[in-house]
Amino acid sequence: MSVWAIISIIIAGLIVGAIARLLVPGRDPVGFLGTLVIGVGGGFLGFWIGSLLVGKHSVHEHPWLWALAGALILVLLSRLITRRRRGMFARRW
Repeated sequence: MSVWAIISIIIAGLIVGAIARLLVPGRDPVGFLGTLVIGVGGGFLGFWIGSLLVGKHSVHEHPWLWALAGALILVLLSRLITRRRRGMFARRW
């Protein structure tokens, strides 16, 4: 894999991760690196789910939509995990 391919994956991951974070309402404690992980991981997750549902060739017709769908899933999962963690250690007066 070339350096330009890695740079394009990082840029696309940041864009997809930022869009996914904007589409899900509420406060999100994830920073720059979290957005990158959500975007890139969402791309892989979306392509994997898409290839299972509609086949590998159909996923390549709309790659941004599948990547965004995977990133949305990861944003929702991260909020669910952080909400449970915050609630478990929160002080109650």
